Amino acid sequence: MTIEVRVPQLPESVADATLVVWHKQPGDAVGRDENLADLETDKVVLEVPAPVAGILTEIRIVAGSTVTSGTLLAIIDETASAAAKPADVPTAAAVPPARAEAGKLGPAARRIVEEKRLDPGTIAGSGREGRISKQDVVRALDKPAPAAEAKGAPASHSTARSGRTEQRVPMTRLRARIASRLVEAQATQALLTTFNEVDMKALNEARTRYKDRFEKTHGVRLGFMSFFVKATVEALRRFPVVNAYVDGSDVVYHDYYDVGVAVSTDRGLIVPVLRDADLMSCADVERAIGSYAQKAREGSITIEELTGGTFSITNGGVFGSLMSTPIVNAPQSAILGMHKVQDRPVVVDGQIVIRPMMYLALTYDHRIIDGREAVQFLVTIKDCLEDPARLLLQV
Repeated sequence: MTIEVRVPQLPESVADATLVVWHKQPGDAVGRDENLADLETDKVVLEVPAPVAGILTEIRIVAGSTVTSGTLLAIIDETASAAAKPADVPTAAAVPPARAEAGKLGPAARRIVEEKRLDPGTIAGSGREGRISKQDVVRALDKPAPAAEAKGAPASHSTARSGRTEQRVPMTRLRARIASRLVEAQATQALLTTFNEVDMKALNEARTRYKDRFEKTHGVRLGFMSFFVKATVEALRRFPVVNAYVDGSDVVYHDYYDVGVAVSTDRGLIVPVLRDADLMSCADVERAIGSYAQKAREGSITIEELTGGTFSITNGGVFGSLMSTPIVNAPQSAILGMHKVQDRPVVVDGQIVIRPMMYLALTYDHRIIDGREAVQFLVTIKDCLEDPARLLLQV
């Protein structure tokens, strides 16, 4: 009996998707619920599971095609044996050879392989079931090529270029969506950035004092982000307009705090949302962020987990950024930028001392947030972080 494989129902906010890669080819045996192909939307990569076990006999849609909910992708014969290859598979030849070889490539890794014209078979995958990540490809590129045997011939020292080429590579759907949203934010909002700095000494000491007990009690490591989320929620409580957004001629205020935390992936920056962050403990925050990061790396994060935030936090410090002006994640009205912690000389009680300092940046929509509110918002975060007891007492 033959079974049709169709595009799963896409989320309501997603009109279509791109079929990125097939993980199986005609004639391959497949297990029930095994991932057959990856679909890339504006925000996430979705898997196409096999509805039954059997033999994949036909592929109807080639990689790179745009599909919608219900599109017929392939045919599975659940009664065929694995030894029986399909006699006539008209669409199999239409599958690009590079795609067929790259069945275990992640989306970012696949782009590099195609750009550099590499053989995926020569790259060792470190992921689940040998899946090849971007890092695996980069490591393969960094390996020096084996030296040719000279056999007595003089070594060549020519520095002339063998060729000057350029490649035109389409943006992924996620990258195109990110670009569109950033341009839209700058075109529709009056964006302004204000800065402050925070002395991380007290926070470092608190984390050092309690991190082992925290991990033993809650089963998760104590990082800095939970402190920043809690401090942000306290600041949003005091300045609700920072948690609001503009809708036409109206300002919409939220009585809840859904804080987005930017996570970098091979495919680009995504912002999963901590729902009701004001009700979360530090352990809840650390656990949720860790879970989102893992899902992002695996490509299993859902659109629902990426939408609906009221405020965002981004941390360029993990990449070494000392200062930046983050762009608001529209339709939100503000975003907090964290940066690298660096020892600097500062004046404390009239004395020059060395302290671990971090610059903070708040980019905000000046249409509804005044400079006074933006500065006081940052000062609130600074005060909470420099005296963590304030987070408990909410003072």
